[in-house]
Amino acid sequence: MYLPFNQMPDHSRVWVYQSDRKFTQVEKEEISEKLKQFCAQWNTHGNIMPTSFDIRYDQVIILAVDESQLGASGCSIDSSVRTLREIEQCFDINILDQGKVSFLSNPGSLEVSKLMGIKSKVAEGILQAETIVLNPVVSKKSDLDNNWLIKAKESWLNKYFMN
Repeated sequence: MYLPFNQMPDHSRVWVYQSDRKFTQVEKEEISEKLKQFCAQWNTHGNIMPTSFDIRYDQVIILAVDESQLGASGCSIDSSVRTLREIEQCFDINILDQGKVSFLSNPGSLEVSKLMGIKSKVAEGILQAETIVLNPVVSKKSDLDNNWLIKAKESWLNKYFMN
């Protein structure tokens, strides 16, 4: 059962997927339509769950499930990954590879970098201790407000700023 994202309870489980590039407006509309269709029928063991999604910074997809009545099963999570894989193929983007670090390069402007290139971003001064990064380990919708956007020095990236 699809619900608008702002109607999902704060305890809803979330998964955050970062695209390697921004979506065009047309792609964003098409991706939203595909995700809305998926959420409308997303179920676990045949039981429809309250679900939603949000697209932020034109390249971050957040899926949400209210598990208060029924937890998402492995099969239901696999079905969401299949849908995301279809989106990847349809739009020639990479969203399932978790080897990425996202940070705000300018206020409101997201940069997604491959994990392998982070040391050079730090060395060049592009990524600094005070730079806001997306925390990849958020698990609840409430985390998006309280623990998703954090300073790099407050994340696992801190090891690059210690002298």
